Amino acid sequence: MKKKYTYKAVIDGERVEWISSKPRTDVPLEVEVSVWEEDREEPRIKEERRAKAAAALREIAKRGGVPEIPDPVAWQREIRKDRPLPGREQ
Repeated sequence: MKKKYTYKAVIDGERVEWISSKPRTDVPLEVEVSVWEEDREEPRIKEERRAKAAAALREIAKRGGVPEIPDPVAWQREIRKDRPLPGREQ
């Protein structure tokens, strides 16, 4: 059974900079790489999107909600009911 070790690093082009302890690199290593992308959207654009979404929700509320959903509480209960998962038998 293989042991799993985790090391933190930053990849910059083809270069890896270890930011925690580093593995032995004197022998070939089998590795698995996970990447976490940061949200790179500019704060101004993010704020504009939030403002537009809030304005749209205010407009929906001002009009009395969504006409196709006369009872939002009942609708939410129906939506949240457990459903069989795809590919699984009940």
